[in-house]
Amino acid sequence: MDLRLALFDVDGTLIDSQNVIAAAMEAAFAALGRAGPDRAAVLSIVGLSLPVAVARLAPDLTEAAVDRAVAAYKDAFVAARAAGGGEASAPLYPGARAVLDALAVREGVVMGVATGKARRGLDHVYAAHGIGGLFATHQTADLHPSKPHPAMVLAALADTGVAARDAVMVGDTTFDIEMGRAAGVRTLGVAWGYHPVADLRAAGADRIAADWSEVPGALDDLWGRA
Repeated sequence: MDLRLALFDVDGTLIDSQNVIAAAMEAAFAALGRAGPDRAAVLSIVGLSLPVAVARLAPDLTEAAVDRAVAAYKDAFVAARAAGGGEASAPLYPGARAVLDALAVREGVVMGVATGKARRGLDHVYAAHGIGGLFATHQTADLHPSKPHPAMVLAALADTGVAARDAVMVGDTTFDIEMGRAAGVRTLGVAWGYHPVADLRAAGADRIAADWSEVPGALDDLWGRA
């Protein structure tokens, strides 16, 4: 049996981390003596690697200023984790765990993660929610160029031995959809995350899931297309 891969984004797809991301970005800009961007702007860059995200929010920043903001963002996240926040305060979306558990025991199905987080952040997500053992491949921002570059998806295919035609990228942002398309895999946009559904469709999402209960059927449909 040929293996099939479901590759999931994390922030805005598996977990609702917007509050901790917004707070950390506020701290990042405060370190530069600036007011933080509004929440809509912050959510628009979730999924990008952190330096790329900061530079997109404030294109006038020098490289050194971006570096200072990135360091302050990371420090804020570390402080939140120490206080019992961070990823532990970012819940899994309703229905996510049940779907992941069901997919994990299906014959011929493997799962992976492709995230704008660094591996340290992903490990905190795994520890907070006990889901790390469900995934066969773990692609993070410290190993690859930022989304929407296809490197994460291509590495996941190589890790699992799954052909591109048998893989689906699942995510809530246009960056996820564009990354999947660039890698030659099918794409499933999710409606509960941080980018509008209209934008996901415009980016070329093959399907949209309105909630987690629709994910298994959408995956089966996309895997079934030759």
